[in-house]
Amino acid sequence: MNTKTSSPWSFFIIALGISWFFWLWIILLNWNVFTFPAIIFGAIGLLGPTISEILLIFHSKNNKEWIDYRQRIFDIKRIGKKWHFVIWFTFPILNIVAIALSIFTGSDLPDFETVKNLLSNPWQIFPFAFFILIYGPLPEELGWRGYALDKLQERYNALVSSLILGVMWSLWHVPLFFMKGQWQHDALNFGTLDFWIFILNTIVLSILFTWIYNNTNHSTLSAILFHFMCNFTGQILPLTMFARLYSFILTIVLTISVVIIWGPKTLTRHQNKKKTKS
Repeated sequence: MNTKTSSPWSFFIIALGISWFFWLWIILLNWNVFTFPAIIFGAIGLLGPTISEILLIFHSKNNKEWIDYRQRIFDIKRIGKKWHFVIWFTFPILNIVAIALSIFTGSDLPDFETVKNLLSNPWQIFPFAFFILIYGPLPEELGWRGYALDKLQERYNALVSSLILGVMWSLWHVPLFFMKGQWQHDALNFGTLDFWIFILNTIVLSILFTWIYNNTNHSTLSAILFHFMCNFTGQILPLTMFARLYSFILTIVLTISVVIIWGPKTLTRHQNKKKTKS
């Protein structure tokens, strides 16, 4: 299938432009993002990557590209059993090890407030999981991996594509550090060590997303689920400042191992085979 219909840079300009435009009003007017009407502006901004890819696909007037795009979202068969294991257990393992290391070196045990609340009100688990899904993983990955990553990989190898996408992905998040009510603003704060860990970790994680995406026959669903587990695990197994540092180090080690073992060209075991898509 020919997907060379637009530049990935068009996607980034539109996605960041839409998101930053609506988020800017929340920042300038000093609103809390979870109050009205800020929540409307915040939601539209969150949809920036999704709106961008929809506009570009429709502009291409390529029906095959649209069909392929939908298949990669809904076709769960693309994800093999071992990749389900990677998707569902990578972040829980990373967080558990990071928490253990932080406790071993003198940090306090996290309070696990979210877990306590969910255990006392089990009926909230599904609404909570659904909120986590739509508040980031779904609207973001429909654009980042669902559209931009393939456009980048038409021009660069998998590692370079991941780094470019990771930089743009991290820049997209920067306004959140100035928005009251956002975790990035309330817990991390702009310019702190936590801020830089978040920015750099986003770039590194982009490589792992590409690794999974390329090994699941370009499944957008795999990226959505992996992103969901990242956010969900962060709520269930919260990290203190030192634990976040340990998690970042562990993520770097894992990512370097992936690049060495699978290779930077495609991050798959089929380095010399032509990329094919259904």
